[in-house]
Amino acid sequence: MLRILISLIPISILLTACGEPISPPTKVNKSSNAPAELPISSTNPKALLGSQLFFDTNLSKERNQSCATCHDLANGFVDKRNDVLDGAVSLGSDGQSIGGRNTPSAAYAAFAPPFHRMSSGEYRGGQFLDGRSSGLVEQAQGPFINEVEMAMPSEASVVERVKENGRYVTMFNDLYGEGILDDVPKGYVAISDALATFEKTALFMPFDSRYDRALRGEIKLTPEEELGKTLFFSPQFTNCNLCHQLNKSPFFDQETFTNYEYRNIGVPANPALVARNGGVIDQGLLDNPDISDPTQAGKFKVPTLRNVAVTGPYMHNGVFQDLRTTILFYDKYNNRSRTINPETGEVWGEPEVAQNIDFENLEVGPAFDERRVDALVAFLKSLTDQRYEHLLDKK
Repeated sequence: MLRILISLIPISILLTACGEPISPPTKVNKSSNAPAELPISSTNPKALLGSQLFFDTNLSKERNQSCATCHDLANGFVDKRNDVLDGAVSLGSDGQSIGGRNTPSAAYAAFAPPFHRMSSGEYRGGQFLDGRSSGLVEQAQGPFINEVEMAMPSEASVVERVKENGRYVTMFNDLYGEGILDDVPKGYVAISDALATFEKTALFMPFDSRYDRALRGEIKLTPEEELGKTLFFSPQFTNCNLCHQLNKSPFFDQETFTNYEYRNIGVPANPALVARNGGVIDQGLLDNPDISDPTQAGKFKVPTLRNVAVTGPYMHNGVFQDLRTTILFYDKYNNRSRTINPETGEVWGEPEVAQNIDFENLEVGPAFDERRVDALVAFLKSLTDQRYEHLLDKK
């Protein structure tokens, strides 16, 4: 029934599903780093097809899980089911299998550049936390046939499920060529292309947070938010912007708050997750099948900070539940009194991967007092899309 209803709802209506209508972002300074075609029109036919596929639970093994299950429109495009390990990871279609990492948000994901090696020898871009898919089309192909996610046995089985829906068949024939679904490899790429096109619409990238509205002169940030903003963008106080700023100036309307590079920041292992995974340690970028350089072990793609206040748990393994805890964790590198994890009441856990930690950029700046910690939290909350601001009241 959900699939049928969603298929009848245009994106313009979906845009209001979680709150006030979303207006297209007003341009302030167009970032040279932002792909010129984003966001694409919400009336794009391929995007409309992709929107139906995104919510279709029939495309999982047990017909009970869709893309939207783990990337929930109502919750910043992350999984808020909290079925296992306090939401640190997601539950698969079989009701038993779990993922190995915290589900990243699909919001603003279209801005990530293709996975590539930079002149420095380090890596940048791609999808997933280890960049193993270069772009959105490739990324969309993974969850369908991942045995701990949607768990379909093959690409052909996914195409057959799509072909069960006569309306889908007609739309694919019209948009991708007659009989496209009869050729499994081409049909599978077409399915993922439709999903990727949907992810490039304004639904995923409204740029209408308090931060954005303040840039456009529509509102003023509070004094606490302004202090947090100053701390965030000032290298003399923090190095936040080193990894979480794409543009050279904090006055671009399409700042995604990530440089899409890879860092090991010494995140502690999540003991419960390690136990569920049979003691396997997550090697981050080194787990990317195209990477064999041991100096990349423990590095993960820097995530966007948009909607960060409503998309916890935090870090690649969901080891922290609270946003404030993550800031205290960073502060421990410069504040020797920050020895206790407030969520456990014990000393901070040992890094999951102790090699390759970016001490050079972590051990900088002064220690934070509580006022500055609170200000950074306030600023990060200001990066919440307008339709999710009501979720801040639940924190």
